[in-house]
Amino acid sequence: MMENRQKRVNILVQGRVQGVFFRANTKAEAKRLGLKGWVKNLPDGRVELVAEGPVWAVNELINWCRKGPAYSRVDKVEFHEETPRGRYNEFSVRY
Repeated sequence: MMENRQKRVNILVQGRVQGVFFRANTKAEAKRLGLKGWVKNLPDGRVELVAEGPVWAVNELINWCRKGPAYSRVDKVEFHEETPRGRYNEFSVRY
């Protein structure tokens, strides 16, 4: 069944995405979608995240990243699929 298929992506978000609660809002959105993984700020000003879960939910998070939360400005979203690993128990913010 397609609904049960799992997907894992690594996403890089560029723009005004640090200091605007991007990580906290990403965590909330991922939890709402039932995804597991993590999000962190990168030294170059981008935000990186790994999300794993049902295909539809991962796709929804990718679309959400293209807009971001209020006060953010997303200029570019890059992502690539990886093999789902089932490694995470929750979605967390990494520091």
